Amino acid sequence: MPPTAAVAPNRNIELQQLVTLLRDQSSRAVDVIAGSGAIRAADGMLVLDGTQPQLGPDGVTMTAGTYTMNDIALTGIADKLGIPIAYLRRMAADNFGLLDVNVNSWLARTDRRFLVRCVRTDGGTGVARAFLSDRYNRIDNLDVLMAALSGIRDAGVRAEVTGCDLTDRRMYLRVVSPEVRVVAPRLLANYRSPFDGRRGADLPYVSGGFLISNSETGCGAFSLAPWIRVEVCRNGMTMQHNARRRAHLGSRMTDDDGVVAASAETQRRNLDLITSRTADAVRSFLNVDYVTRMVRELETDAGAPVDDPDARIKLVGQRLRYSDEQQAGILAHFIRGGDLSAGGIMHAVTSVAQTLTDADAAHELEATAVQAMRVAAYA
Repeated sequence: MPPTAAVAPNRNIELQQLVTLLRDQSSRAVDVIAGSGAIRAADGMLVLDGTQPQLGPDGVTMTAGTYTMNDIALTGIADKLGIPIAYLRRMAADNFGLLDVNVNSWLARTDRRFLVRCVRTDGGTGVARAFLSDRYNRIDNLDVLMAALSGIRDAGVRAEVTGCDLTDRRMYLRVVSPEVRVVAPRLLANYRSPFDGRRGADLPYVSGGFLISNSETGCGAFSLAPWIRVEVCRNGMTMQHNARRRAHLGSRMTDDDGVVAASAETQRRNLDLITSRTADAVRSFLNVDYVTRMVRELETDAGAPVDDPDARIKLVGQRLRYSDEQQAGILAHFIRGGDLSAGGIMHAVTSVAQTLTDADAAHELEATAVQAMRVAAYA
C-alpha cells in the first residue's frame, strides 16, 4: 500500500479554523513583565505575582497566578537561568521539590526582568508557554495572519491559502498562485507520486507560492520564503536562500512590571511592516519568470544519478542529521518515486514530510530537501 499523509488536529487545517484557534488563544493570552523577585516555582509550577484578577469586597484586585510550564517555557527558564535543560526536564517529570529549589535559588541570584507569555484556562491554573527576554518583540500569529492576508490582497495577484499548521512553537501558512505555473519536464520526467503512482511526465508542472511562518514563543523569526509546489504529488520545496526574516528582538521594554498589552502604535507598525513585506513577496515570488529561474536552478543538480540509494541516503542523513526513522522513510519514498537521481532524493524528503503528524518536524524536514539534493549530487 502507498503511504498516506496522516494529519494531527492542527496539521493541514483550513484557514477559517486557524483564525478561530488564534482568536480564542488571543482572548486568553496573558503577557507578563516580571522581575526575578515576582517569579517563583511552587509544586513544579510557575507563580507570577499580580497576574490573576480576583473579585472581592473592594472590587477587582490582581493576585498571584499559577501556571503549569510547557516544554518551551522550561527551555526558556533553563536558558535564562543557566540550568541544563535535560536536568530541568527530569525534575519537572520526577521531582517537583527539587525543581522548585533550583529555579528559586537561581532566580534569587539575578535582578533581571523577563517576559513570560501565558494563557488562562478554564480551570483557573493557566499555562506558561514561553519564558523570554524583556527585549523580545511580540509579533503575534493573529496579527501576522491578518496582515499577510491584507498584503496578498494589496498585491493584486491571485493567490490561495492552501494549508495551515499551528503548534505551540510556530504558525505556518502556505500560499500558492494557480496562475503561476511552470512546466518542469527535466525535474519530473522520471518521477511518480509515492501516494498514488501518478507520473510526473503526465503532469510536469510546479506552481509558485511562498511560506509564511512565525513564532510567538521565541522559537524563530517571522519569515517569508519562496515555496514551489509539485502538482503531481503536492510536495513543496522551500527556497531558503531567498527567505526574508524579521527577528523578534527589539529594545528593552520600559513598562512597569505586571501584565502588559501591546500598544496600538506598536501593533500598527508591526502590521504595516508585515503587510508591505507580504505584498512584496507576492510580487517577487508569484512570478512566472522567478519560478522558472528556481526550477532551472533545481534542475542543475537534480539529474545527478544515484547508483547506491541506501549508501547515498545514509550519507545525506549524516550530513543533515536525519534520524534513522527519517532515513528509512526517505529510502522507501525514493524507491516508490522511481526517480533514481539526486532530484529523486529531494522529492522523497518532501513527500516524507507530508506524512509527518508533527508540523514542526515536517517543516524542518521539508526545509532541508534542496540541501539534501545537493549533498546527494556532489557526494
